[in-house]
Amino acid sequence: MAEERSIVEHIKDQLSSGITSVPVFHAVALKLQQVLGRPNFRLEEVNRLISADPGLVSQVLRVANSSYYAGLSKVGTMHEAIVRLGSREVASIAMLATQQDQYRSDDPRFNAMMQILWKHAFCCAVGSKWLAQRTGYDMLVQEAFLAGLLHDIGNLFLLKLMEQIGKAQQLPGGLNQSIISEVLASMHVEQGYQLLMAWHLPEAYCTVVAGHEAEQWDQGNPLLAMVRLADQSCKKLGIGMHRDPSLHLFGSAEAQVLGLKEIALAELEIVLEDALKNPV
Repeated sequence: MAEERSIVEHIKDQLSSGITSVPVFHAVALKLQQVLGRPNFRLEEVNRLISADPGLVSQVLRVANSSYYAGLSKVGTMHEAIVRLGSREVASIAMLATQQDQYRSDDPRFNAMMQILWKHAFCCAVGSKWLAQRTGYDMLVQEAFLAGLLHDIGNLFLLKLMEQIGKAQQLPGGLNQSIISEVLASMHVEQGYQLLMAWHLPEAYCTVVAGHEAEQWDQGNPLLAMVRLADQSCKKLGIGMHRDPSLHLFGSAEAQVLGLKEIALAELEIVLEDALKNPV
């Protein structure tokens, strides 16, 4: 489609100019992930970063006390949350709480798509975390959650970029649902990867973003297998922008890598449906 190609080329021109500023991360939540990437981080540093933003403190406490963490006793202060849940869990909560705010727009058309993308991101995060626990990869639980949450970040980035360019009336021929979807499908993986690399997020997340839709992927990477399987399960259930109920996940390379049988895959679908009904 000539119109789609012209818009893609225009977007690429904007990206190559280096002048585009599209916020898709909360500054403190991003800094927390960078801090936790260091082997010698301190609990006090995590507490200080979050406590400097009262709005973030309230968001983190809200999520920490939400139904998603049902069964845990209530936490009332940031220090208590860090001690009880751990720095990495709190940093994940901070990213979760602030990412939800990023998936909003004043433009009803873009906002509707962002809300769909948010549900997909959240459910993939929950599904990936459940898979890590279910398959005995306890050391990957937090990584799995964040990798699932961020795997499609390129979609959010491109939507915000198109919205920004559209407000400046710089897009030729305007936008419709079909064109927006085609742009996302063709560009979101590369842009998501470049975005995480530019913000110096851990390599594990960059690898997942780059490989979550690749035909050829590293089957020796269980984290990637978890996110791919959660992503495909969401697509099978129609959680997100695409729905394909014909997907057969039993016998897939991802299920084989993780050693999952049909009953576990059925349990995963229940987990995803519950997450969709009970968001944070």
